[in-house]
Amino acid sequence: MKKTKVMLLLLLSFALLLGGCSSKETTSESENGKTVLTFFHRWPKEPEKTYFNDVVKEFEKQHPNIKIKTEAVLNDSYKDKIKVMTGTNNPPDVYFSWSDEFARQFVRGNKALDLTSYYEKDAKWSSQLVQSQVKPYTVDQKIYGVPVTMDGKMFFYNKSIFEKLNLKPPATWDELINVLKVLKKNGYTPLQFGSQDTWTISHYVGTLNQRIVKENVLAKDYKSETGKFTDKGYIQALEKFKELTPYFNKNTNSIDHEYARQQFSNGKAAMIFAETAEIKLFGPIKFELGMFNFPKVEDGKGNQTNLTGAPEGFMISSKTKHPEEAMEFLKFLASKEMGDKLVKDVGKYSAVQNTANSENTTPEQLDAVDNILKTEEMAPWFDMAIDSRIADAYLTGTQLMLNGDKTPKQVMKDVQKAANSVRAESKK
Repeated sequence: MKKTKVMLLLLLSFALLLGGCSSKETTSESENGKTVLTFFHRWPKEPEKTYFNDVVKEFEKQHPNIKIKTEAVLNDSYKDKIKVMTGTNNPPDVYFSWSDEFARQFVRGNKALDLTSYYEKDAKWSSQLVQSQVKPYTVDQKIYGVPVTMDGKMFFYNKSIFEKLNLKPPATWDELINVLKVLKKNGYTPLQFGSQDTWTISHYVGTLNQRIVKENVLAKDYKSETGKFTDKGYIQALEKFKELTPYFNKNTNSIDHEYARQQFSNGKAAMIFAETAEIKLFGPIKFELGMFNFPKVEDGKGNQTNLTGAPEGFMISSKTKHPEEAMEFLKFLASKEMGDKLVKDVGKYSAVQNTANSENTTPEQLDAVDNILKTEEMAPWFDMAIDSRIADAYLTGTQLMLNGDKTPKQVMKDVQKAANSVRAESKK
């Protein structure tokens, strides 16, 4: 009798456990009769936090049968967490992704939904996107992401200082070095830089690689399966970067980019290499702001006109059970209405055409948008264009180079070693 009771209790417990699991699975798919989508991004801070919350609320208002659950973590944490989450059986339906190699890793792992048919079916929506911003989410002629923002990297300068010293924006590397020399000779910090976070290094190095190394060589080396990084141009690029060190502020590896931006905004330096999306973050400055693209390198064999930068956007999980609803949300996020709001509320530039205008941006921001739009092709963020293990070796080594602890040749030996390891692993 006791054994029978024990067996009944065990069976009842097992049934309750199954029932609980079933209920939980159902809750993840629907809630109070509504379809539930999970949305994961990298902006838990203002002003982006409120912007995305507002977008979600408005979407839910217009789509009463859909409920969106949002989660956000900071940039560095996001890079690791999204890789883990997309590898589970319950990944977020819609998730943020940088473009280029960062996005391609999800495509290779079959973790991203092919969105090509959605682009083709709704040409009215897809044609309003800036097409150059769609390309970085395209793999083998298939589209896997929706760009929401666009951004570029430029030199910003204090026009008052330049006019006082009769300086003009440099068009070549030699002209840049000459401008820096004049600024230093007259007692100014020529170029503000914070390299505590190595991504700031990647923007310099990646752009110099684009200017100096042949395009076909870059394309081959940036692929995990074929990258070797043995071209002499990579060493030349690091040597060029090293030429800038006498004109940076002191202790670059000890300060972050935010502090460097504040110093420039306060008039403590004549120039800074910054993202166009940062113009609003400069704050109320007391001088007129100028900007110019990274100068041409006279003996460079690469593309001399590309603008370094890339879109940021979102992808849909290949495991989503609600692809139609997820795509409807992405189309709403990348709509003109939400693009206008992004420019006005956040100060970032929407990948939707004609969203930046004289009513919601400053003349400087409009100039920045114009520079992005007239660029034939964007040069991707370097740390997002290559495998993360190669990027780590590259940027950690370059950081040591800035301190005088490594030479350009030593840095590239470490990079080649990492590339060899990644290439061998990709062939398994």
